[in-house]
Amino acid sequence: MGADEYPAPVRNTLVDQVYERLMELLLDGTLQSGDPISIDGTARYLGVSPTPVREALARLESTGNVVRVAMRGYRVPDMPGAKEISDIMDARLLIEPRLAELACERSDTRLLNALEQAIDEQDRAPHTPDAAAIRKYHRADEHFHRLIAEHADNSALLRAYDALGGHGQRFRLFIGVGVQDSACAIAEHREILAALRRGYGPEVYRIMHSHISGVKERALAEHAEAQRRVTGRQRSRRRPSDSVNTAD
Repeated sequence: MGADEYPAPVRNTLVDQVYERLMELLLDGTLQSGDPISIDGTARYLGVSPTPVREALARLESTGNVVRVAMRGYRVPDMPGAKEISDIMDARLLIEPRLAELACERSDTRLLNALEQAIDEQDRAPHTPDAAAIRKYHRADEHFHRLIAEHADNSALLRAYDALGGHGQRFRLFIGVGVQDSACAIAEHREILAALRRGYGPEVYRIMHSHISGVKERALAEHAEAQRRVTGRQRSRRRPSDSVNTAD
Protein backbone atom coordinates (compact mmCIF):
# COMPACT_ATOMS: atom_id res chain seq x y z
CA MET A 1 0.00 0.00 0.00
CA GLY A 2 1.58 3.29 -1.14
CA ALA A 3 2.54 5.92 1.39
CA ASP A 4 0.59 8.58 -0.52
CA GLU A 5 -2.61 6.57 -0.87
CA TYR A 6 -4.11 8.15 2.23
CA PRO A 7 -2.73 11.69 2.34
CA ALA A 8 -3.55 13.77 5.39
CA PRO A 9 -6.53 16.06 4.64
CA VAL A 10 -5.60 19.68 4.06
CA ARG A 11 -8.22 22.26 4.97
CA ASN A 12 -6.82 25.48 3.55
CA THR A 13 -9.47 26.92 1.23
CA LEU A 14 -10.99 30.28 2.09
CA VAL A 15 -14.29 28.59 2.96
CA ASP A 16 -12.43 26.26 5.33
CA GLN A 17 -10.70 29.23 6.97
CA VAL A 18 -14.00 31.09 7.43
CA TYR A 19 -15.60 27.92 8.80
CA GLU A 20 -12.80 27.49 11.34
CA ARG A 21 -13.01 31.16 12.34
CA LEU A 22 -16.75 30.95 12.87
CA MET A 23 -16.26 27.83 14.98
CA GLU A 24 -13.76 29.77 17.08
CA LEU A 25 -16.30 32.57 17.57
CA LEU A 26 -18.87 29.99 18.66
CA LEU A 27 -16.45 28.28 21.04
CA ASP A 28 -15.01 31.40 22.63
CA GLY A 29 -18.43 32.85 23.36
CA THR A 30 -18.23 35.79 20.93
CA LEU A 31 -21.30 34.29 19.26
CA GLN A 32 -23.77 33.19 21.92
CA SER A 33 -27.08 31.34 21.89
CA GLY A 34 -29.74 33.33 20.06
CA ASP A 35 -27.33 35.76 18.39
CA PRO A 36 -28.12 36.56 14.74
CA ILE A 37 -25.33 36.04 12.21
CA SER A 38 -25.32 38.48 9.31
CA ILE A 39 -23.61 37.24 6.16
CA ASP A 40 -22.61 40.74 5.08
CA GLY A 41 -21.61 41.80 8.59
CA THR A 42 -19.54 38.66 9.12
CA ALA A 43 -17.87 39.15 5.74
CA ARG A 44 -16.86 42.69 6.73
CA TYR A 45 -15.66 41.51 10.14
CA LEU A 46 -13.49 38.78 8.62
CA GLY A 47 -12.35 40.85 5.66
CA VAL A 48 -13.69 38.47 3.02
CA SER A 49 -16.47 38.48 0.44
CA PRO A 50 -19.97 37.21 1.38
CA THR A 51 -19.59 34.06 -0.75
CA PRO A 52 -17.22 32.05 1.53
CA VAL A 53 -19.22 33.20 4.57
CA ARG A 54 -22.42 31.92 2.98
CA GLU A 55 -20.81 28.56 2.17
CA ALA A 56 -19.26 28.25 5.63
CA LEU A 57 -22.60 29.00 7.29
CA ALA A 58 -24.29 26.38 5.12
CA ARG A 59 -21.71 23.87 6.33
CA LEU A 60 -22.25 24.91 9.94
CA GLU A 61 -26.01 24.56 9.43
CA SER A 62 -25.51 20.97 8.26
CA THR A 63 -23.83 20.20 11.60
CA GLY A 64 -26.44 22.06 13.66
CA ASN A 65 -23.97 24.64 14.97
CA VAL A 66 -26.05 27.40 13.39
CA VAL A 67 -29.69 27.41 12.30
CA ARG A 68 -31.42 29.25 9.49
CA VAL A 69 -34.72 30.95 10.23
CA ALA A 70 -37.04 31.70 7.31
CA MET A 71 -36.87 35.34 6.25
CA ARG A 72 -34.47 36.14 9.10
CA GLY A 73 -31.18 34.49 8.16
CA TYR A 74 -28.84 32.55 10.43
CA ARG A 75 -28.61 32.53 14.21
CA VAL A 76 -26.79 30.64 16.94
CA PRO A 77 -28.99 27.84 18.33
CA ASP A 78 -29.66 27.17 21.97
CA MET A 79 -27.16 24.96 23.77
CA PRO A 80 -27.98 21.25 23.55
CA GLY A 81 -30.01 19.82 26.39
CA ALA A 82 -29.72 16.34 27.85
CA LYS A 83 -32.01 14.84 25.19
CA GLU A 84 -30.02 16.32 22.32
CA ILE A 85 -26.70 15.25 23.85
CA SER A 86 -28.07 11.74 24.26
CA ASP A 87 -29.33 11.71 20.66
CA ILE A 88 -25.95 12.86 19.31
CA MET A 89 -24.10 10.21 21.29
CA ASP A 90 -26.54 7.51 20.18
CA ALA A 91 -25.83 8.49 16.58
CA ARG A 92 -22.10 8.29 17.26
CA LEU A 93 -22.61 4.82 18.75
CA LEU A 94 -24.15 3.68 15.46
CA ILE A 95 -21.58 5.31 13.19
CA GLU A 96 -18.14 5.38 14.77
CA PRO A 97 -17.65 1.75 15.85
CA ARG A 98 -18.37 0.65 12.27
CA LEU A 99 -16.01 3.31 10.89
CA ALA A 100 -13.31 2.04 13.25
CA GLU A 101 -13.90 -1.56 12.18
CA LEU A 102 -13.63 -0.60 8.51
CA ALA A 103 -10.49 1.45 9.19
CA CYS A 104 -8.95 -1.57 10.90
CA GLU A 105 -9.37 -3.60 7.71
CA ARG A 106 -7.31 -0.99 5.84
CA SER A 107 -4.94 0.00 8.63
CA ASP A 108 -1.32 0.80 7.79
CA THR A 109 1.74 2.26 9.49
CA ARG A 110 0.93 5.77 8.38
CA LEU A 111 -2.50 5.71 10.02
CA LEU A 112 -1.17 4.20 13.24
CA ASN A 113 1.60 6.76 13.52
CA ALA A 114 -0.80 9.63 12.82
CA LEU A 115 -3.18 8.36 15.51
CA GLU A 116 -0.35 8.12 18.02
CA GLN A 117 0.65 11.71 17.24
CA ALA A 118 -2.96 12.87 17.65
CA ILE A 119 -3.12 11.25 21.10
CA ASP A 120 0.13 12.93 22.11
CA GLU A 121 -1.26 16.30 21.00
CA GLN A 122 -4.41 15.67 23.00
CA ASP A 123 -2.35 14.78 26.05
CA ARG A 124 -0.32 18.00 25.75
CA ALA A 125 -3.36 20.23 25.27
CA PRO A 126 -4.41 22.33 28.31
CA HIS A 127 -7.51 21.06 30.09
CA THR A 128 -8.79 24.35 31.52
CA PRO A 129 -12.31 25.83 31.02
CA ASP A 130 -11.27 28.71 28.74
CA ALA A 131 -12.24 28.70 25.07
CA ALA A 132 -8.69 28.49 23.74
CA ALA A 133 -7.96 25.38 25.81
CA ILE A 134 -11.24 23.72 24.85
CA ARG A 135 -10.57 24.48 21.19
CA LYS A 136 -7.04 23.03 21.28
CA TYR A 137 -8.15 19.87 23.08
CA HIS A 138 -11.15 19.52 20.80
CA ARG A 139 -9.01 19.77 17.67
CA ALA A 140 -6.70 16.99 18.87
CA ASP A 141 -9.67 14.83 19.88
CA GLU A 142 -11.48 15.51 16.61
CA HIS A 143 -8.32 14.79 14.61
CA PHE A 144 -8.04 11.34 16.19
CA HIS A 145 -11.61 10.41 15.33
CA ARG A 146 -11.48 11.97 11.86
CA LEU A 147 -8.34 10.04 10.93
CA ILE A 148 -10.24 6.84 11.64
CA ALA A 149 -13.42 8.02 9.90
CA GLU A 150 -11.60 9.03 6.72
CA HIS A 151 -9.46 5.89 6.64
CA ALA A 152 -12.61 3.73 6.66
CA ASP A 153 -13.19 4.84 3.04
CA ASN A 154 -16.99 4.95 3.29
CA SER A 155 -18.28 8.27 2.00
CA ALA A 156 -21.84 7.79 3.25
CA LEU A 157 -20.74 7.06 6.81
CA LEU A 158 -18.25 9.94 6.65
CA ARG A 159 -21.04 12.36 5.70
CA ALA A 160 -23.08 11.10 8.64
CA TYR A 161 -20.07 11.55 10.91
CA ASP A 162 -19.57 15.13 9.66
CA ALA A 163 -23.21 15.98 10.36
CA LEU A 164 -22.74 15.46 14.10
CA GLY A 165 -20.69 18.67 14.45
CA GLY A 166 -19.09 20.18 17.56
CA HIS A 167 -22.05 20.40 19.92
CA GLY A 168 -20.27 18.73 22.81
CA GLN A 169 -17.50 21.30 22.89
CA ARG A 170 -19.90 24.26 22.81
CA PHE A 171 -21.82 22.63 25.66
CA ARG A 172 -18.66 22.37 27.74
CA LEU A 173 -17.83 26.02 27.14
CA PHE A 174 -21.38 27.10 27.99
CA ILE A 175 -21.39 25.37 31.38
CA GLY A 176 -17.82 26.46 32.12
CA VAL A 177 -16.46 23.06 33.11
CA GLY A 178 -13.71 22.72 30.54
CA VAL A 179 -12.44 19.24 29.73
CA GLN A 180 -13.08 17.04 32.75
CA ASP A 181 -12.70 13.61 31.21
CA SER A 182 -9.31 14.01 29.53
CA ALA A 183 -7.64 11.19 31.46
CA CYS A 184 -10.42 8.76 30.58
CA ALA A 185 -10.69 9.87 26.96
CA ILE A 186 -6.95 9.71 26.31
CA ALA A 187 -6.65 6.27 27.93
CA GLU A 188 -9.56 5.03 25.80
CA HIS A 189 -7.95 6.43 22.66
CA ARG A 190 -4.78 4.52 23.49
CA GLU A 191 -6.85 1.34 23.85
CA ILE A 192 -8.37 1.93 20.40
CA LEU A 193 -4.93 2.46 18.91
CA ALA A 194 -3.61 -0.71 20.55
CA ALA A 195 -6.54 -2.70 19.12
CA LEU A 196 -5.90 -1.25 15.66
CA ARG A 197 -2.29 -2.37 15.93
CA ARG A 198 -3.50 -5.90 16.72
CA GLY A 199 -5.65 -5.71 13.59
CA TYR A 200 -8.81 -7.52 14.73
CA GLY A 201 -11.87 -5.57 13.52
CA PRO A 202 -14.49 -6.85 15.97
CA GLU A 203 -12.25 -5.92 18.90
CA VAL A 204 -11.79 -2.41 17.48
CA TYR A 205 -15.57 -2.13 17.07
CA ARG A 206 -16.14 -3.15 20.69
CA ILE A 207 -13.55 -0.78 22.14
CA MET A 208 -14.77 2.20 20.07
CA HIS A 209 -18.34 1.44 21.15
CA SER A 210 -17.22 1.33 24.79
CA HIS A 211 -15.37 4.64 24.34
CA ILE A 212 -18.38 6.48 22.88
CA SER A 213 -20.61 4.99 25.58
CA GLY A 214 -18.24 6.38 28.19
CA VAL A 215 -18.22 9.80 26.52
CA LYS A 216 -22.03 9.78 26.53
CA GLU A 217 -22.22 8.85 30.21
CA ARG A 218 -19.70 11.53 31.19
CA ALA A 219 -21.35 14.22 29.05
CA LEU A 220 -24.77 13.55 30.58
CA ALA A 221 -23.27 13.62 34.08
CA GLU A 222 -21.65 16.99 33.30
CA HIS A 223 -24.97 18.29 32.00
CA ALA A 224 -26.84 17.15 35.11
CA GLU A 225 -24.25 18.80 37.35
CA ALA A 226 -24.50 22.02 35.32
CA GLN A 227 -28.27 22.00 35.68
CA ARG A 228 -27.93 21.64 39.46
CA ARG A 229 -25.54 24.60 39.55
CA VAL A 230 -27.87 26.74 37.44
CA THR A 231 -30.79 25.89 39.72
CA GLY A 232 -28.70 26.75 42.77
CA ARG A 233 -27.68 30.11 41.32
CA GLN A 234 -31.27 30.94 40.46
CA ARG A 235 -32.38 30.21 44.01
CA SER A 236 -29.55 32.26 45.50
CA ARG A 237 -30.48 35.21 43.31
CA ARG A 238 -34.09 35.44 44.41
CA ARG A 239 -35.14 39.04 44.83
CA PRO A 240 -35.73 40.17 48.43
CA SER A 241 -39.32 40.90 47.54
CA ASP A 242 -39.80 37.26 46.55
CA SER A 243 -39.51 36.19 50.19
CA VAL A 244 -41.51 39.03 51.70
CA ASN A 245 -44.98 38.32 52.92
CA THR A 246 -47.12 40.46 50.60
CA ALA A 247 -50.40 39.76 52.28
CA ASP A 248 -52.35 42.95 53.05
